[in-house]
Amino acid sequence: MQTKKLVTKKILGQLIKNRRNILGLSQEELAFRAGLDRTYISGVERGVRNPTITSLMSVSAALDTTISSLLDSIEYEISISNV
Repeated sequence: MQTKKLVTKKILGQLIKNRRNILGLSQEELAFRAGLDRTYISGVERGVRNPTITSLMSVSAALDTTISSLLDSIEYEISISNV
């Protein structure tokens, strides 16, 4: 059974990846817009990195969304995943 922390990181990563794909951005382009390294974005999307609040602010802005929107989406996804 996966821990809630691991599930949360995986859900966040999937939400970021989905939003990036909807916008037609590569990981490299998202990283550039967010001022982060592409490998960091890859780690976040795979759920192996635990992003800081400042990194989430940068990623959210680069994705034309807000941190609160991402967090609301995480809460919703957790609630329907029975974790």
